[in-house]
Amino acid sequence: MPSDRFLFALMLTTAAGMATGIGSAIAFFAKRSSPKFLASTLGFSAGVMIFMCLVEILPEARESLLAQFGPTAGPWIALAAFFGGIAFTGLIDTLVPSFENPHEARGIEEMTEERRAGDRRLMRMGLFSAFALSIHNLPEGLGTFMAGLQGPAVGLPIAFAIFLHNIPEGISVSVPIYFATGDRKKAFFYSFLTGFCEPVGALLGYLLLGPFLEKGFGLVLALVAGIMIYIAFDELLPAAHESGEHHCAVWGLIAGMAVIAVCMQAFT
Repeated sequence: MPSDRFLFALMLTTAAGMATGIGSAIAFFAKRSSPKFLASTLGFSAGVMIFMCLVEILPEARESLLAQFGPTAGPWIALAAFFGGIAFTGLIDTLVPSFENPHEARGIEEMTEERRAGDRRLMRMGLFSAFALSIHNLPEGLGTFMAGLQGPAVGLPIAFAIFLHNIPEGISVSVPIYFATGDRKKAFFYSFLTGFCEPVGALLGYLLLGPFLEKGFGLVLALVAGIMIYIAFDELLPAAHESGEHHCAVWGLIAGMAVIAVCMQAFT
């Protein structure tokens, strides 16, 4: 029978993944996109993830591996796993179709203009985005799940950051499909469905890594830190910058770091 910590981690991962549905709802009811809101939200998410990974997750992984492999090999193994997580996520990025970047949220006005080029192209864009986003969400789900296994102090902030990150992703999938088909339910369905890949990624990762978690927990934590850092620097921050609101993105980043620092202090 699954433990309480396992169920807690799976619940967090599922909740974070379902945020794509919120993005769909925003896309349907908002008449205009808000670049400032988008930049601030993405920057905030990046700040939470960067601070959490470098201040909490990676140091904890280093301590675990140091105790397991000794003061000489342990820190080097932690660094290797950390950059291995970055390389793993980068490889997924390379293999994903580059037709559309699912992490570049697209405004409703932009979609209205592109509809003139043909509904078929918009539909293909939305489906490609959904496919690419689903693949990207697999390692995100694993990272969120592993953070949740650490307990609320680590799991809640990371899940919250992924939650915020998934809202504009939901917009990027639902808006083109909606403008191509005129069917809100179909657009919501495809967007919401991509969020299920996060708990799927968590369960697949747990099944594959489960036998090694007890002895290799520090290694997995370092991998997760690398995955999260890649997501923050390659997806969140560039998308925030491309919104055109650079200062909002920077202040969102600082706010995210400040909020997670206060939360970590409150939990300790």
